[in-house]
Amino acid sequence: RGRPLEPPEQIDASSGADYLEVISKAVFQSGMSWAIVYNKWDGFREAFCGFEPEAVAAFAGSDVERLAADASIIRNRRKIEATIHNARELVAAEDEFGDFRSYLRSHDDFEATVKDLRKRLVFLGDFGCFYFLYVVREEVPSYEDWCAARGVEPVLS
Repeated sequence: RGRPLEPPEQIDASSGADYLEVISKAVFQSGMSWAIVYNKWDGFREAFCGFEPEAVAAFAGSDVERLAADASIIRNRRKIEATIHNARELVAAEDEFGDFRSYLRSHDDFEATVKDLRKRLVFLGDFGCFYFLYVVREEVPSYEDWCAARGVEPVLS
């Protein structure tokens, strides 16, 4: 106890699937044990078609029912529906901006990016946005500065 947690591994996002996967991980980790999400993540990749945004955006009510019964993932219906919604928003942003990286970089700063992400995407709070942007190597404040700006203590292990 008292030792800071290790930061999450960063990736070089090169496709919409990379972005949707990290967004979805942030959504499913919200309020959950990260270890549980991590241990089920291969099941998520399979259940959500490798997080290909167009495929997930095309999911219908029957897909929600199928996923809500799939023991290889966390069967939270609201988070499953959020992932489908977020895939649709990602596809729309790619259509509008050419690719998702261009959308992310169309904002003036970190706070403007977070504000717009929270407007477009569901089940993605302040920390989820910070996590997502950090993992995909977008500019973020230091974790300590981010916590201080929100009046919260950094989480220790």
